[in-house]
Amino acid sequence: MSNSNKVPMRPYTLSELSRFYGKDLRTFKKWIAPLEDEIGEKDGRKFNVKQVKIIFGYFGQPELE
Repeated sequence: MSNSNKVPMRPYTLSELSRFYGKDLRTFKKWIAPLEDEIGEKDGRKFNVKQVKIIFGYFGQPELE
């Protein structure tokens, strides 16, 4: 499988990330809660690329539909 089917690495909101993983927003918040120390604070409304990379590292990089 090529990387072209993967979600691109860029800043995303919590809602966008939860949709990529097919989870309710509240469920996804619970998923990432244990990673808060490692992820850190969001940049405004979005997680920056470094933070997204950490999230994708734990849960796998989602694929585009």
